[in-house]
Amino acid sequence: MIPSSKHPVSEARGSGTPTAAQPEPRYLAVGRVLRPHGIRGELRVEILTDYPERVSQLPRLYVGEGHRPYAVDGVRFHKGAMLLKLDGCDDRNAAEALRGEMLYVALEDAVPLEEGEYYLFQLEGVEVFTEEGERLGEIVEVLATPGANDVYVVHGLRGELLIPAIREVVRSLDLEAGRMVIRPLPGLLKP
Repeated sequence: MIPSSKHPVSEARGSGTPTAAQPEPRYLAVGRVLRPHGIRGELRVEILTDYPERVSQLPRLYVGEGHRPYAVDGVRFHKGAMLLKLDGCDDRNAAEALRGEMLYVALEDAVPLEEGEYYLFQLEGVEVFTEEGERLGEIVEVLATPGANDVYVVHGLRGELLIPAIREVVRSLDLEAGRMVIRPLPGLLKP
């Protein structure tokens, strides 16, 4: 199954299991603080998860690279963004101090994966081969393209390749083996 997700390092899902080479992170990004909203400490948050409604059910979120824990006091949605209230963030100045920070959920609090599903971060490091067995390189990033399929950024001997995450191209994915097999579209591979 080819992943269908909005965000490369979020609670996005696809199919497979974790690779031995790609350890699971302890936290998954679910949002990024854009700016304060109002004067009571509410935050306007860019949604980076396929499950934004789940945030209101969480006891806490973790803020920034230091993963500082904050209790979730309230969540609502407005014009495509999440408006979030965190315990201890009680005025505009406190909210301003969090501008630009990433918001994380602990992996154990993430939406449980069903059998055969995976997080997109697990694709990083997967080796990509053609059906004929030519090694093209490894996935270094997954780009989310709004309104379209994701794109896998592959670095290898042919330089940087952009592989569309569509069934016609991605023929198989074995995360345990760290291997993806593709059928390149005409003109996809550089000479």
